[in-house]
Amino acid sequence: MSVDVRLVRIDDRLIHGQVATTWSKQMGIDRILVISDVAANNQLRKLLLKQAAPAGIRVNVISVARMIEVYQSDILQYEKVALLFTSPHDVEILVRKGMILSSINIGGMSFSSGKRMLTNFVSLDEQDIKSFVYLAEKGIELEIRKVPADHKIDLIEALKKQNFL
Repeated sequence: MSVDVRLVRIDDRLIHGQVATTWSKQMGIDRILVISDVAANNQLRKLLLKQAAPAGIRVNVISVARMIEVYQSDILQYEKVALLFTSPHDVEILVRKGMILSSINIGGMSFSSGKRMLTNFVSLDEQDIKSFVYLAEKGIELEIRKVPADHKIDLIEALKKQNFL
């Protein structure tokens, strides 16, 4: 496998100002893969996500199942890739299917019914917590950071500190 994954980020806003500018430049990204079954099945959302990317960066919006196929092929050989997710559960599915990741950045997970606020921009439900615990058990660094210049916050330590675990 020769995909150069430079950034794995969970942010329910997907492509927005911070990803499009700061993260892409900092990480030297030339392709963004948005991995979301909901977005992949919504033509308008796909179009809007592609338009939100900075000039010179290619964007694909694909399903979780398609990402498994892409990861197992050499289709992205020599690309510098950012993987964007809306949910830790989708990342867990891919790791269970053999995807190897070393670090996941948690950007923004908005508050909604059934979620508890961990930070002012990360809210989690029980499924999110279970997925993050699984990913941590696989040795994957889980760090909360909006932009690259921010101080890294260890997600598992934050969960323990605030009695989520």
